[in-house]
Amino acid sequence: MSQANNVFQLVAEIAEREVIRYTPAGIPIVSANLQHRSEPIEAGIKRLIEFEIAALAVGEISGRFSQAPLGGTFWFTGFMARKSRNGRGLVFHITDFAAIEADGS
Repeated sequence: MSQANNVFQLVAEIAEREVIRYTPAGIPIVSANLQHRSEPIEAGIKRLIEFEIAALAVGEISGRFSQAPLGGTFWFTGFMARKSRNGRGLVFHITDFAAIEADGS
């Protein structure tokens, strides 16, 4: 592989969201927690998956993300990065998202 990819996609609900804050450089950021629940098939067996993941919307997308309804379900696209330079924990950086219709489409 000549170039590594870091693309993460997830259908999740916005469980918690903070208000917009700004970096010292004036870049808007919104922190949130996303809640995921699914039942994928693994080794021929249905498996219940539930987890919460920390997420950030940075820059232009933060305005649209801050207006999205809490509890709404969305298809999120972005990448994973460390929460801090020396930390081992990860945070999902949202680069785009779209609403999921009630019927799952």
